[in-house]
Amino acid sequence: MTEYAYLLKVAIALIAIVNPIGCLPIFISATSSWSKAERSRTARTVAITVMIVLGVSAFIGDLILDFFGITIPSFQVGGGILLLLISISMMHGKQSATRQTPEEAQDLSEREVIAIVPLSIPLLAGPGAISSMILTAQQHPGFWGHLSLMLPIALISLFIWGLLLLADGITHYLGKIGINIVTRLMGLILAAMSVEFIAHGLEGLFPKLFG
Repeated sequence: MTEYAYLLKVAIALIAIVNPIGCLPIFISATSSWSKAERSRTARTVAITVMIVLGVSAFIGDLILDFFGITIPSFQVGGGILLLLISISMMHGKQSATRQTPEEAQDLSEREVIAIVPLSIPLLAGPGAISSMILTAQQHPGFWGHLSLMLPIALISLFIWGLLLLADGITHYLGKIGINIVTRLMGLILAAMSVEFIAHGLEGLFPKLFG
């Protein structure tokens, strides 16, 4: 019972870090001109990608970062810069090239790219979630300890999938003007989030500068 209680605590913490509700307006903005089937497929891809990224982070996340010589602060700065570019485009009411190129818009099969970057990485499975899973996995050593963490990861992925499936109804309710307002507002909030990512990353990279 204690183990299940701890896994529930991990799941609640991950929901707070991943913040799928905060990603919903961005998902609506990015897929505003898509059909319901295309949105459903993208929502499924996002959920699967988040589960894979967090699962890999739990099992071998620290090894991957060490292999490439990447630190969590570096990951925070890089992800923050990407988010900042996206937020600027959102505040101008434009679809950023970092999210979808004209070629990708023409090729339906390549639209799933947006489900991976930026929706899954770094918006949902970002530096905070990845670092959280790495630290949690260190407290649960061994194969079975890491495997137990897949339970909260799977629950969160299912929650993300279900939430994004509701985006079509929310889009119909808001209308074009409402989506434009939400897009610019979320662009401002996303810009603030990206600055936080960059600031925390720089603090980790240059601790002496921050005293």
